[in-house]
Amino acid sequence: MKLALVSTLTLSAFLLGCSIPTAPSAVSSLDGIFTAPVGRSNATQIPNGKDVSLGVVYSRNTQANRAYLQDYQANAGTGFGQSLLVEPIHDAYIATSKPDMAVDWVKASLQRQFGSVTVYPDMQSLKAAKPDVVAIVDSRSQLITSRSSDIESKVSADFYDSHFNYIGTAQGHDTKALSPVWADFKRSEDIVADINEQQNVQVRALQKFDQSLSNLLTRPSTSVSMNDNTPQQKLY
Repeated sequence: MKLALVSTLTLSAFLLGCSIPTAPSAVSSLDGIFTAPVGRSNATQIPNGKDVSLGVVYSRNTQANRAYLQDYQANAGTGFGQSLLVEPIHDAYIATSKPDMAVDWVKASLQRQFGSVTVYPDMQSLKAAKPDVVAIVDSRSQLITSRSSDIESKVSADFYDSHFNYIGTAQGHDTKALSPVWADFKRSEDIVADINEQQNVQVRALQKFDQSLSNLLTRPSTSVSMNDNTPQQKLY
């Protein structure tokens, strides 16, 4: 049985009147983390293995991104018009905006490389714990709204030695520009397929992060360019 066509004019008028969550502006991954300039470590490779402890702090971008995705999910059930969206479309919005997907993936990847991985609420707590290696995890996402069908996902981990000197960065990024999701008389099954691309983009970015992490831990850190620590340009 064919899926019914979605009435774009009705949906678009409703969607444009809702409070649609948009991705927060990006800041430097080090914003609010370090109060002094960060130097370059003398280490030629990031220590790793079962005897190495890793302390992790989430950047402001990561914390803002989680709140954004929580808001996105909440609006998928209300602001996007739960009563107007067919169930598969509503479910696709929910399934592809998991707030903890990136941080859970990155933590699991790090746990495979280090003996212990502990996430700290702030740098003060981390410094008191004195882990062998420090990582600042930064993640950002841009998902579909009624006004834009451009999708983007970016995740990185900046590594520092026990003296908080920079060693290297593992990162993954993916993006995709779709045709307008709410194009006239687009079938609901096609809309669901487009929305599902949100998760595909996030997964590809995370897979690229894993490959970057593997490369970083198996080659000298001198081959990895140092972050410039200047405020990053707005990503979205």
